[in-house]
Amino acid sequence: MTVTKDKSLQGKANSLLELHQPGNPVVLPTVWDGWSATLAAGVGFEGLTVGSHPVSDSIGKPDNEGITFEELLHRVAEITAAVDVPVSVDIEGGYGLEPARLIEGLIGAGAVGLNIEDTVHSENGRLREAQEHADFVGGLRQAADATGVHVVVNARTDLFVKQVGDQADRVERAIARLKLAADSGADVLYPVGRHDDETLRHLTSELPLPVNAIALPDQDDPASFGPLGVGRISFGPFLQGVLSARTQELLGRWK
Repeated sequence: MTVTKDKSLQGKANSLLELHQPGNPVVLPTVWDGWSATLAAGVGFEGLTVGSHPVSDSIGKPDNEGITFEELLHRVAEITAAVDVPVSVDIEGGYGLEPARLIEGLIGAGAVGLNIEDTVHSENGRLREAQEHADFVGGLRQAADATGVHVVVNARTDLFVKQVGDQADRVERAIARLKLAADSGADVLYPVGRHDDETLRHLTSELPLPVNAIALPDQDDPASFGPLGVGRISFGPFLQGVLSARTQELLGRWK
C-alpha cells in the first residue's frame, strides 16, 4: 500500500491512519521498550503499538494503571527515539486525567495514536456508560485536533473481556457502544477479546470504521483476518508472553 512518507508527527499520524484498511489489515506489533520496538521495526513493520500490560510487566509493576502516565510517557519517548515509524499507545482508561493532558503527553513523547478503553481503573474498574465513553473519545479527538496532529484514536470496549451483562446480546451492545464512539471521532474500533470467525465477521460488517482484532502471534494464521474484514491487528500481551516462555526454556537449560 502507499502511505505518506512525511516524518513529521502529522505525517506519521496520517501514515498510521492510511494503513487501516478493512480487509487488508495493518499489523501493529505490540512492543514495550526500545529493544522490542527496534526488533519489530527492523523486520519491516510500518507502525507499532505500545501495550500497557507489557510495559508494566517490563518494569515489574501491575497492569490496569499500575504505573503512572508519566512512567508510561518515559517509556514511549524511549521507543519513539529508537524507531522512525508511527507509534500508538495504550493509555488504558486515561489514568484519571483530562483528554487535553493525555494528548499533550502523547504528542510530547512522539506518539501519534492511542487506545482508550471504557474501564475506569482510577474508579475501582467500573465500566463507563456508553455515551460517557463516547464523550471521552470526543474529548480526545477535540484535544488532538487542536494540536494540528490527527492522533489516531482507537476506541476500545471491555464488554467481552469483562463479560459484562447477558452474553445473548453482548455483541449488539458492543456494536451500539462502539458506534457512539465512532460518531464522537474515533478512527478505529476495538471490541477487545478473542472472537470466533462468525462473531468477528458480524462485528466488522456492522461497525462503520476499521476494526482492531487481537492475535496470538505464534498460533494464528496472519492471512485469516483479512477475509473477516479486520482493519488492524495487534498482539496485546501475547507477544511478550511467547518470548517470556521461550526465554524460560532457554534459561532452564542452565539452571
